[in-house]
Amino acid sequence: MAAAYTIEDLQEWNHRIIDLVQDLGLDPYPQEFEICDHEQMLSYMVYSGMPSHYSHWSYGKAYEKLKTLYDYGLSGLPYEMVINANPSIAYLMRDNTLALQVLTMAHVYGHNDFFKNNFTFRTIRSEFTIETFKAHANRVRHYVEDPSIGLEKVERILDAAHALSLQCRRNLSIRKPTEEEQKEAKLQDSKPPADPFQSVHRRKEWVSPDLAKIPVEPEEDILLFIRDHNPQLAEWEKDLLTMVHEQAQYFIPQIETKIMNEGWASFWHKRILEALDLPQSLKIEFLIRHTQVLSPIPGGLNPYHVGMKVWEDIEKRWSKPDPEEEKEYGPKKKNAREKLFEVREVERDSSFLRRYLTEGLIRELNLFEYKSRGNEKVISRVADEDSWQAIKDTLIQNVGTGTIPVIKIEDADYGNNRCLFLKHSHDGRDLQLEYAEKTLQYLRQLWAREVALETLINDKKSVLGFADDKLTIKPVH
Repeated sequence: MAAAYTIEDLQEWNHRIIDLVQDLGLDPYPQEFEICDHEQMLSYMVYSGMPSHYSHWSYGKAYEKLKTLYDYGLSGLPYEMVINANPSIAYLMRDNTLALQVLTMAHVYGHNDFFKNNFTFRTIRSEFTIETFKAHANRVRHYVEDPSIGLEKVERILDAAHALSLQCRRNLSIRKPTEEEQKEAKLQDSKPPADPFQSVHRRKEWVSPDLAKIPVEPEEDILLFIRDHNPQLAEWEKDLLTMVHEQAQYFIPQIETKIMNEGWASFWHKRILEALDLPQSLKIEFLIRHTQVLSPIPGGLNPYHVGMKVWEDIEKRWSKPDPEEEKEYGPKKKNAREKLFEVREVERDSSFLRRYLTEGLIRELNLFEYKSRGNEKVISRVADEDSWQAIKDTLIQNVGTGTIPVIKIEDADYGNNRCLFLKHSHDGRDLQLEYAEKTLQYLRQLWAREVALETLINDKKSVLGFADDKLTIKPVH
């Protein structure tokens, strides 16, 4: 059944929404909307919303899976997709009702404002987003069509690169020191502090650090390191690693701000639609749709729900400051709107929850922690006086890139035989060995020499390797 609205209707509502966006102080990029059907939306979902993207077998597999689930009614489609670009592009489902399109457009402007103003996105050159992905697609197509390279070789490199792409720097707002700067810092750190009584003190002779070691300091950007230090890679292989790394850098900020971003968009779409003076028929559907989007997920975490609750709590606390809280922490110097915009600019999910997810909110959200025991899930902590902080810490540990192990390259010539030695920054969670095995296999493929990974397994230091097509585990004594 065709939706009962026209393009002119959407344009009129869009103009009204823009006026409110400006009145509310939001500052988005210029926004473009495209209407698409369900098959187009499935394609955009697979390619992360990009109108142009290089091809890879995994995207085709994902499309067939999503389409099958949708065709059998086992999965729905998102109301919208929005791209962090300048101008921003968002897709609206053709079969959505008018009320849902209006809600979706208001929601999109919230995302758009967040993309433009949150600090984690500052390193993304949004004006070049679409052209960058288009250039990547053209270069991959060129390599596939090159008789000396071909599809099989290209996909072999992409398989490995995709598996390792998120092993990179997470905080892109901090400038990475150059190799010379790292050497100078290491040299200065190794020197003992000045001692005015050195003549009477016995001190070992200062030994200069090994500045010839590669890398000088532990390296997080694994794909780029392999690109720059494996002389056996061809130029087209290096280019593919660069492309996959650049794509990961584009998505890292979105991974790091999922709860903030969805909560922010929901917070503002609610206020925009409440101010639009909707007709009664649209208002009732809006309330139903809004409730559906914000509904808690039994046994799970709805980022829309949690994010919006925290934003609303910030607004309430800075609108009507608590005298006891001000007595302890000092008076609040910003009004609610100023505080909201400040938090939107300077936080990511982990810091957002650490600073603003209060004990009261954890109880209101009824958050709890559970563990697997055989085939069952058993609640291990509830939000009481003794456990609410532990629940909060667990949540913070598992948002953003917190679920991705931090692995750094320590030495590119371990044992003096060009073995690539890496170290896992253990945070109390052991690596899943089936994933570690596949990761090391891809590492060995790209490095073309031995690889070794130090980690803890059941509190025991171990070195993982990959030899004879299987994972090896050697305890360190």
